[in-house]
Amino acid sequence: MKLPILRPGIALPAAETALRDPNGLLAIGGDLSVERLTEAYRNGIFPWFSDGDPILWWSPDPRAVFLLDQLRAPASLRRFFRKSGWRLTRNTAFESVIRRCAETPRTGQAGTWITEAMIAAYIRLHRHGLAHSVEVWDGDSLVGGVYGIAMGQLFFGESMFSARSNGSKVALFTLAAHLQRHGYVLLDSQVPNPHTTSLGASAMPRQAFLTLLRAHRDTPPLGQPWRPGVLNWPETGDRLEP
Repeated sequence: MKLPILRPGIALPAAETALRDPNGLLAIGGDLSVERLTEAYRNGIFPWFSDGDPILWWSPDPRAVFLLDQLRAPASLRRFFRKSGWRLTRNTAFESVIRRCAETPRTGQAGTWITEAMIAAYIRLHRHGLAHSVEVWDGDSLVGGVYGIAMGQLFFGESMFSARSNGSKVALFTLAAHLQRHGYVLLDSQVPNPHTTSLGASAMPRQAFLTLLRAHRDTPPLGQPWRPGVLNWPETGDRLEP
């Protein structure tokens, strides 16, 4: 199969046409404009490439997802958080979270796919109300966080980081509980890997994922989930934040 090369005015191909490899490479080129990224996420596609390479677009099969109604923080993590004194916020330090994700070393990776171009693109998405973050604080120190894209009743997780042990886990389970409170149905984790699987992610066939995406991408969540402010730890109740 010859991969499409994206140029201005050329739409991304359907996700179902991605190559039959574990990650589902779909197209090459294009740009990281708000319009192109919105088109991509609406259709189950995301960019993933290294610095110096052309932009690569992917739609993996299977897809790694967290089913929100089945996800609960482990008892050990709940005990840890009760003793930690940490606090939780949403959308108060988006740029800091994405930059910390870019700087965090990854096992088996020499560099990062969160390039300066990607950082700038997702900051633009944040300013357009599409990209969001959850932050974990110890006093004034940012010790964990996660960011991604919200669309309809789905959230596409992009990356998370820990500056202290359990920082990213606290961010992830806080995000998951927040999404469930606000009527979201799915937290996407893109490509299956041992780490996300250990946290509760499952593999969903791409066609099932796309069917769910198309059913929920235009349905608004409950309330105002992304107004900057304080977040509750999952144990503190199911009150719907305004």
